[in-house]
Amino acid sequence: MAVPDSRDPERPLLHVRSVAKSFGAVAAVRDVSFPLHAGEVHALVGENGAGKSTIVKMLAGVHRPDAGTLELDGEPVALDSPADALAAGIAVIYQEPTLFPDLSVAENIAMGRQPLKSLRRIDRAAVNARAEALFARLGVPIDPERPARGLSIADQQIVEIAKAISRDARVIVMDEPTAALTGVEVERLFTVARGLQADGAALLFISHRFEEITALCQRVTIMRDGTHVSTDPIADLTVDEMVRRMVGRPLEQLFAHRDTTPGEVVLSVEGLGRAGVFTDVGFEVRAGEVVALAGLVGAGRSEVVQAVFGVDPRDTGEVRVHGRRLKPHSPTAAMRAGIALVPEDRRQQGLVLEASIARNVASTRLRALSRFGLLTGGAERRLAADWTARLRTKYERLTDPVGRLSGGNQQKVVLAKWLSTSPSVLIVDEPTRGIDVGTKAEVHRLLAELAAEGVAVVMVSSELPEVLGMADRVLVMREGRLVAEIPRAEATEETVMRAATGAGVAA
Repeated sequence: MAVPDSRDPERPLLHVRSVAKSFGAVAAVRDVSFPLHAGEVHALVGENGAGKSTIVKMLAGVHRPDAGTLELDGEPVALDSPADALAAGIAVIYQEPTLFPDLSVAENIAMGRQPLKSLRRIDRAAVNARAEALFARLGVPIDPERPARGLSIADQQIVEIAKAISRDARVIVMDEPTAALTGVEVERLFTVARGLQADGAALLFISHRFEEITALCQRVTIMRDGTHVSTDPIADLTVDEMVRRMVGRPLEQLFAHRDTTPGEVVLSVEGLGRAGVFTDVGFEVRAGEVVALAGLVGAGRSEVVQAVFGVDPRDTGEVRVHGRRLKPHSPTAAMRAGIALVPEDRRQQGLVLEASIARNVASTRLRALSRFGLLTGGAERRLAADWTARLRTKYERLTDPVGRLSGGNQQKVVLAKWLSTSPSVLIVDEPTRGIDVGTKAEVHRLLAELAAEGVAVVMVSSELPEVLGMADRVLVMREGRLVAEIPRAEATEETVMRAATGAGVAA
């Protein structure tokens, strides 16, 4: 990697200076400035819709600022295309990498710059050797000759980073890189990022996870509603202060748990099992109660709720709703019984991204909204307008594809789609993953309100503050088994983690 000019250590490697960008009448970014220094990891934080993605696209050469400048090594630079950004030494690592799946890892890295032998034939040995050297430098053992298809998201991101440093990128933007990673994968990515930092790169890191920001970054820029709020050393800020600047209220107000008296048993799960996945899982959820399924990644939590809803098969056990036995492996039967499932992967399992917002919201109510077998657009839009208003969803037109919305607003559409069915049991799997802190607070408020109205809520979450802040009871899973049930009064990070790791808590 080319090392930045260090003759003036105070001068930023890249300076975003007073940039602005509008799309029609909507001002996405207004007068935003911040510096990126060589050898530093700089966090960019804000709610969904704060303008972070627009800033990233300016740096990537996708959008050109309407006003203001981008300065590289103290000189203005025009980035009219992604090729211009790469030529300037700026690379963006997205949350969902876009590799060519049928090419090898090494071929993806060398794409467009393959070393040639005589007669302009590609020197495949040199391609593989270069990739191998890059992975050795990053400290990650990836086989250069393996196809990109089948790589984990974490490995795909490492390949993208290798591609960036092979182009001598000096500014590396990481846009929500950890959203789909496990704890071990996150730590590996951080090790790679620290290595890039030590080599003199300037890293811009975008994340909704404050523990990652405080662990990795040295400086943080906060945005709200398209404007610059502040840029400070991370050591000068608390998490509570960052939250307050982002959303205008302190951290303790983000969880809207309400003390309620649970009613009758609504959902009863007995002896649920699936070979090699989970064994003898049983629990009850009462009306007005929020029950959290906690545990480490791979403990079987998502698989259990998928089996309860009937998306996945089960070998043993039964599920009852209001005392009535539910037909196994039948989402239709689950819906008729009053169960709704908000899945973990909203983009792949919860939405049809090309379809309109209105069509997505109405997709669970097609029979009820149809007359004489015909569905009218007016009925769709009325239902969608009602529920998107209740959930404070931000959009331009209900006829727009739902894929255009921010992650938080997409999650609200998934919630609207299921809440429109008036469920008596709501299962939410990682309901706030990948959404900003303000939208998280709105989702927490909604779950608390639904519980207060008598809905039985089952929440799968990997975020312990969310589990402890929202749940009346915490059910802990480990290696496919339910190993502990912890009431709210006794639930702490320590008790939950001891149970999840097998360090002395028994069911």
